[in-house]
Amino acid sequence: MSGNASFSHNTTGVISVEAVEAPEVITSEWIDEQLAPTYERCGVRPGLLADLAGIKERRWWHDDITFDQAAAMAGRKAIDASGVDPAEIGLLISTSVSKHHLEPSVACAVHDSLGLPTSCSNFDLANACLGFVSAMHLAATEIDAGHIKYALIVDGEGSRRTQLATIRRLQMESATAVDVFDEFASLTLGSGAAAMVLGNLDDHPGAHRLVGGVMRAATQHNKLCVGDLERMTTDTHRLLEAGLELGLACWDDAKAEYDWAQGMDHYIVHQISSVHTRLLCERLSIDPAKVPLSYPRYGNVGPAAIPITLAGVAADIEPGERVLCMGIGSGLNTSFTELVW
Repeated sequence: MSGNASFSHNTTGVISVEAVEAPEVITSEWIDEQLAPTYERCGVRPGLLADLAGIKERRWWHDDITFDQAAAMAGRKAIDASGVDPAEIGLLISTSVSKHHLEPSVACAVHDSLGLPTSCSNFDLANACLGFVSAMHLAATEIDAGHIKYALIVDGEGSRRTQLATIRRLQMESATAVDVFDEFASLTLGSGAAAMVLGNLDDHPGAHRLVGGVMRAATQHNKLCVGDLERMTTDTHRLLEAGLELGLACWDDAKAEYDWAQGMDHYIVHQISSVHTRLLCERLSIDPAKVPLSYPRYGNVGPAAIPITLAGVAADIEPGERVLCMGIGSGLNTSFTELVW
């Protein structure tokens, strides 16, 4: 009996997917410079962010840009690219992990900023780094059922506040090598925004068909990565191994339904690091040449990573090619979702 939950979609397609790049470039070399005394005192080798994780740089928003403003910028870009009348959008889902407050939802501010109609349902959907693909499934279910005509998914992430707070803590004389590695993952984060418009294929035959996919949980690992805007602590090694184990179990069980191992043209993998990407390709026997990379320039942009990566290569995907969006989110959960371009 499969441990996966499977789902399929019949009439939904991706009309547009767009990304907005945060303007400030923060190099890993600069972070190493800020932590050089700590590294020397604790015996930590500098260069791990670039050499081990493969993250050369990441982006920050300007200090006066809020997460909802970033998400709204991406939303506007996706709406404009889709050609859809905003008055016909019936659902807005914000999937941002980054939030300035607990309530109201980020979606409220985005809905207001975009001038969406009062008939457009709007809310936040939180599922760590899987939030965006989880929202794709939920939105497609609503479209398939005929409840709405169009859905807009947005995500705006920012790492400035978290990384500055992390650097300040690690600069303290009391910081140890254990502290450095506990908070290492925080230094891999990045900022960015992405959005997607989905609609009915009958109305948009040129849209990219959302086929369906699988999801699987391993929530016994819910304490391996825990964070908020001020601090994120991660058991990096255990999280990596547990995530790969979960991904492989999901992949193996999915073989009874899908030919993803041989039949895909592009694998859009959640971008964490070079180590994670290499090992995932090895464990699942995926051709790494089919895995476009965004983490060297953007770092780990959370739920925005998959749509940012997809938007970055969308112009190079040929009609009819198959695309698999693959994510593993802290908690742990994993999901694979197929698109036909």
